[in-house]
Parts: sequence; structure tokens; C-alpha cells
Amino acid sequence: MAFNITVNGMVHTVDVDGDTPLLWVLRDTLGLTGTKYGCGIAECGACTVHVDGVAQRSCTLAIEDLDGSEITTIEGLSSGGAPHPVQEAWITEQVPQCGFCQSGMIMTAAALLSETPNPSDGEIAEAMTNICRCGTYDRVRAAIRRAAKA
Repeated sequence: MAFNITVNGMVHTVDVDGDTPLLWVLRDTLGLTGTKYGCGIAECGACTVHVDGVAQRSCTLAIEDLDGSEITTIEGLSSGGAPHPVQEAWITEQVPQCGFCQSGMIMTAAALLSETPNPSDGEIAEAMTNICRCGTYDRVRAAIRRAAKA
């Protein structure tokens, strides 16, 4: 079946089974591999993207439920070739170690800052439910604070 989604500003018609998770449509059908597979049960957050402006875990979102939606992936977060303020803060604060969870973390942080421009530590902790096996949570919090000031 064919579904229409807008990904990073470009309209795509994808012909896949309706129950195909958005993650696999992005990676396998559209070739956007910045969104990572982590757990497959929407717990770790490595697959986080924005769906109609809201951070969502793409590994459990069926494409049939997203027909007509606007999706932003890590590849589409920056604009005009300039990094997003969260991406700049991530680099400055040297957040990544292994880097696997980082695209999902950045997408979650960007969504947080779009909703709450100057979040408290409690709001950061509540929003950032992504799992980082390397334990860079202090640097994540510092990067979010830095991006909030940008």
C-alpha cells in the first residue's frame, strides 16, 4: 500500500506494508540511516525523530498511522547547512563517546527546547528518557543548557 509522508521537507510516497515501522521506512526505503535501531520496543530512544513537531520513537510507529505526517530526522534538523544549536552544543560539550544514541538524544533535546526554551534540570531529566550506555548524562544536560542560551 502507498503512504505519503513528508520527510525533512520532501514529500515521499512509500509503498510498504502498513504495519512497517517508520524506522525501517526511513532507513531501508528512504536511505536515511542517521536514525538508529536500538531496542525495537521504544525504550532506548536511539530511533527518536520528530513527527509533526513532537519527539517520537520511530521503531514502533506504524507507517499506516503516519500517512500525511511531517517527519524530521537528524539529517533534517539543521537548516541552510548550519548545525542546529543543539548539535553545536553537543560538539562543544563533547557529549558523545560511542555515539550510537546521539542522534536520538539530539532529536529529543531539540524537541524539549522547542517546547521549553529554558528548561530546569528537572524538566531536562523528565524529557531526556533516552538511554546512553556510555553514561554521558552530565554532558547531555550541560549541552542542553548551552543550547538553551544560544
